[in-house]
Amino acid sequence: MHRVMIEEASYDNCREAVNRAFDLFPVRIRDRRVLVKPNVLRSSEAEEGIVTHPAVLRAVIERVESEGPARIVVGDNPGLVSYGANEACFRRTGLLEAAGDYYQNIGNEAEEVALDSELAERVSVSRAVLEADVVISLPKFKTHGLTILTGGIKNSYGILPGAQKARLHRLAGNPARFNDVIVDVFRLRPPDLFILDAVIGMEGNGPASSDLRPIGRILASDNGVALDAVMARMMGLDPAALRFLETARRHGLGDFAPETIDVIGRLEVIPGFKLPHLDAGAGNLSSAIQELLHSRTVLRPEADPDSCTGCGTCVDQCPVSALVMTDDLPVVDKELCITCFCCQEICPEKAITLK
Repeated sequence: MHRVMIEEASYDNCREAVNRAFDLFPVRIRDRRVLVKPNVLRSSEAEEGIVTHPAVLRAVIERVESEGPARIVVGDNPGLVSYGANEACFRRTGLLEAAGDYYQNIGNEAEEVALDSELAERVSVSRAVLEADVVISLPKFKTHGLTILTGGIKNSYGILPGAQKARLHRLAGNPARFNDVIVDVFRLRPPDLFILDAVIGMEGNGPASSDLRPIGRILASDNGVALDAVMARMMGLDPAALRFLETARRHGLGDFAPETIDVIGRLEVIPGFKLPHLDAGAGNLSSAIQELLHSRTVLRPEADPDSCTGCGTCVDQCPVSALVMTDDLPVVDKELCITCFCCQEICPEKAITLK
């Protein structure tokens, strides 16, 4: 039986919820190497809700310190737009200050390991991940254009430094295979504890949407599948409809059936929660999600001329060079586009939508 904690919290008092998570899911900290991995998608302000909030990271560090002494590292490999700006990304989000002397640019040292995947035989993983005795994952309660939600399992995609994330996007070629590969990466080193920032969540066109949703919760578990399943149910989703969860269950990483999860707290469906690119009138939500995951290739990125500044970031970072600037707006080549939606993820103005 898996257990998932749902605790009411704000950023002012999240320390209480974090302490409860450690009490419910104890991990041995003393004299061990501990990696704390927040979700640092890209450079942004904390109030934008794109990254794990600094208050949550600070609370986790203080609890780990109290369990010590330990060798603590705080780090992540941000998304496509911040390959060479790891520290700057942490600084702007407020996570650098929260991490203090524990911050480390974990992208600077990596080790090649075997990947059990049809897409690639080997990948490089940040050495700090491989050397850690304890990995504490701090995902964010968000939607995602390719996986519908990004929680505990998707947060582990950040153990890959540099352009590998884009390379696997390109090799996947379609959403179904990408959902599988994030599980392949997760299997390399499943975290020991997950503490999910759901104080302010994100709905709509995530993982960098401007549609924020006050939820007022901290979730925690020692199993990523169960955590993401509870998160899905809070969004009004059937976890069985999410391909990456089914893949994870098939690999023996956990279960999402309600009878296998003991929820500690109150699980409530968030009313009117906006999912990415779903018809609001869909009668069978699970069927709609399944169809969405298998028909993602019909969607293409399109820039909003009122929001786009013509900076060219999306063009520079597209892993297959499917975007070109035309009259100061990015235009997609539909034949080259692999629907990875990296352009939507990295757009600093949130000007890319999917049509």
